[in-house]
Amino acid sequence: MKTGFSRSLQTTIIFFVVGGILVLALGGYFSTVSDSFGRSLVSVQTWVSTRYVVIRNFLSAPGDVVSLQQRNAELESEISGLQTQVIQLQQQLTDTQVLAALVDFSQSSPESVYKAAAVIGRDPSPFLHYIIINSGSNDGLRRGMPVVTNQGLIGRVDAVTAEAARVQLATDTASAVNIRLQNADTDAVLVGSVTGDLALEMISQDVDIQEGDVVLTSGLGGDYPPDLLVGQIFNIRKRDYELFQQASVQSTVDFSRLEIVLVIMNFKPIDITPLIPENTP
Repeated sequence: MKTGFSRSLQTTIIFFVVGGILVLALGGYFSTVSDSFGRSLVSVQTWVSTRYVVIRNFLSAPGDVVSLQQRNAELESEISGLQTQVIQLQQQLTDTQVLAALVDFSQSSPESVYKAAAVIGRDPSPFLHYIIINSGSNDGLRRGMPVVTNQGLIGRVDAVTAEAARVQLATDTASAVNIRLQNADTDAVLVGSVTGDLALEMISQDVDIQEGDVVLTSGLGGDYPPDLLVGQIFNIRKRDYELFQQASVQSTVDFSRLEIVLVIMNFKPIDITPLIPENTP
């Protein structure tokens, strides 16, 4: 009897407690506690999620590094290949532009017959100024033939083999070219130097020359045809006590960048040395 009464009492107490809690909850008395608990739960979840991401990234980092290194190597290989293609295209464009300029030049001078040749070598000596071209006697080249580009005079063929030829540049110390000044109507001699500079000699003191005067071959001496462009005068040196005045010449040709040249095939140099009287005492 007592046991049944106790159980009924417990049930009644539990009922009132649960009912009281429900009443308080419905009345909003537990909202502050609920919010605090929710915020705490969110903070805990955020902390756990952050640590999980850090640990996951740490564990997966070695694989990502290897993958990135492989991708980086692939990209570098692709970039290298593209750079090579760009260089090749630039070289092809340059060669095409040079050939086009040479064709235009040859068409503007129909009186001459030209043979195009590529520069395949240079004289290693600092005291000589020569180039080697890939055309020789099999192509009709002969010693003494003038060599030019669309920019101006290069020099002349100095030695020939079956498949190649050596060209003495106008800048060589042994080179001497008879020229005329277009504006001054006078003749002079163009000589080279060890440094590759060009100079005019044998200019009479009474000739009025100016910087910028155009220098052309004169055709005298039989070594070159007339009116080949050489360059322009600068740095005139005139002293009253000397018989002749001198001047430096800026060539229209960049001798350090020669790639393709033209040999004038239908010009035959004339050796007039036997006709020059010797000096007698």
